[in-house]
Amino acid sequence: MNAARTMLISAAVCPHPPLLVPAMAGEAAGELDALRAACGTAVGRLRAAVEASDGCVLYVVGGDTVTRAYGPDASGSLHPYGLGERPAPDAAVLPLSLTIGEWLLRGSGLDARFQGVAYDASPEECARLGRELAGSAGRVALLVMGDGSACLTEKAPGYLHPDAGAYDAAVARALERADAAALAALDPKVSHEVQAAGRAAWQVLAGAAVTAPAPARYESELLAYEAPYGVGYFVASWDGVP
Repeated sequence: MNAARTMLISAAVCPHPPLLVPAMAGEAAGELDALRAACGTAVGRLRAAVEASDGCVLYVVGGDTVTRAYGPDASGSLHPYGLGERPAPDAAVLPLSLTIGEWLLRGSGLDARFQGVAYDASPEECARLGRELAGSAGRVALLVMGDGSACLTEKAPGYLHPDAGAYDAAVARALERADAAALAALDPKVSHEVQAAGRAAWQVLAGAAVTAPAPARYESELLAYEAPYGVGYFVASWDGVP
């Protein structure tokens, strides 16, 4: 990968529903088997890229109440969703997006740094954070956690929104084509209206993937695009091309 153009060598994009963890889903765990398999493929490709690049730093990026970096003492918890023990009062607990990211990395042997981005962060703030992460080391990889619209059907958590389907289709195209410009152009107001929790995290990816004067090139694949509960779930893989 040509470091003069970008320092982001690889990225995986995954969703973060609690039900992705089989123990959370119970008897319904099989409904997301294909989605879990796609996440496993994306994380496997990410692992291969990290291991093949000396000194590569892996960040897990996901939506949070505020933009903040987490230290090595932070860990995820699914206790608010009915699984596991309550964290200690003084524990540093990852938000849901990063908790699921941590779970996806278990057993991979990869060390990661965890970065939250405020759900309501502006596109400019997201792009700036992406550039900072990409510039933090000679080689950087990202695991980007984000859900699509929660308004795709009448039974969806946010009920049916007329623009939700078109919004998610546009996100799917952008992820499939590694189109950083399209991700950067996502409208925060529309994203909020269709309850797309991944908008800020995707725009961090866009900021990391593009450096002046020209965008980097990536081999990309959309591994999954599903909405089993009226919420859009995407899995994608981007690998840098020299």
